[in-house]
Amino acid sequence: MQKCILIYDDDLEILTVCKVILDNENYHVETIANCENIIHDINTVKPDIILMDLWIPKIGGENAIKLMQEHDEIKKIPVILFSANDEIEKVSKRINANGFLKKPFDILELKETIESQIAG
Repeated sequence: MQKCILIYDDDLEILTVCKVILDNENYHVETIANCENIIHDINTVKPDIILMDLWIPKIGGENAIKLMQEHDEIKKIPVILFSANDEIEKVSKRINANGFLKKPFDILELKETIESQIAG
């Protein structure tokens, strides 16, 4: 069965590039440019993994992940935090994300990070 990836980022170019790359890896990819309705989005899309931009507008990736962790039915979904922030690794650990990608990241790193979380 095809695995589903939900990507949150307000940069439409990043969403497009990631979608093309991951579609080519035979994943089903959904992209959303804001995370204001994250709980509804997750319950609708039912992703196997989420990629979350740290600096997404309004509530931000950190707060979005905290909201997820308040819901038993979705807090088990792996979340990869990604950002150009130099502190991304520290933020990722602080909020218990499953991993992180520092922007800009290379294609192989993106694929390996996702595969390790979906397989694990």
